Parts: sequence; C-alpha cells; structure tokens
Amino acid sequence: MKKLSVTIIISLAALSVTACKQPVKETESLAEIQPNPVKTDKLTKEVFTDSFGDQMEVTVNETQNTITVHLDGKTYELKKNEDLPEYTASNAEYQYSDIRGNITFLKKNVDMVLFHYKHNGKNRTSAKMASY
Repeated sequence: MKKLSVTIIISLAALSVTACKQPVKETESLAEIQPNPVKTDKLTKEVFTDSFGDQMEVTVNETQNTITVHLDGKTYELKKNEDLPEYTASNAEYQYSDIRGNITFLKKNVDMVLFHYKHNGKNRTSAKMASY
C-alpha cells in the first residue's frame, strides 16, 4: 500500500510540474508570434457642391489607385486610369475626371453628365501666361 501511495504522489507531482510548465511555453510562443503592422492607405476626401446645390463626396485612395464617389445616396467605385490626362478614374459604366479644377462625373454609355463642378481657381494654380 505504501508503494502504491508513493507512486501516486510521485506521478501527481510529475503531472503538476508538467502542467505548470505547459502554459509558460504557450505564452512564450504567443509572444514570439506578433501580428504584422497594419498598413494604412493614403486617403484624400473632398466634398464638391455644383451650381445647382448638389453635393458629391470624393475619396481618393492613392495607395490602391482607386476612387470612391458618393452622389445622390449611391456609391461608385472607380479605378484610376493612367492613359487619360490629369486625374481620371473609371469603371465599365462611369467616369470621373479632375482636369485643372473641372470636376466631371458622367455615365459613359449614354454620355450623360451626372455632376459637374468648376473650381473658382483660388486654391489651384492657374495656367495664365504673362504678357510683356
């Protein structure tokens, strides 16, 4: 009986030592695995108001070269087009352009302008030439 109780005590002691070491190993392994830092996109957000009082919100994601347009309660996702001048983005149905302060958002297949805004030129550089 003494041998049996000594064996049980030794095995319980061995299990408790092993059990105490197990969580330490888990926390060490969790500490070694660190999540990668989250990369943030460079976003520019502007709101334009046209001559009719309609507002269009434009968010430009320069990291992914995409643009999000919010107009009349709808959201449009467009991809920047490198072939067209200045800042132009489009998808299969819509096109957004910002050429020297003239903001135009149109539906391509019917050539219908949904929004047009002309910047007054106070904040942007003008292309005036000097005369002598």
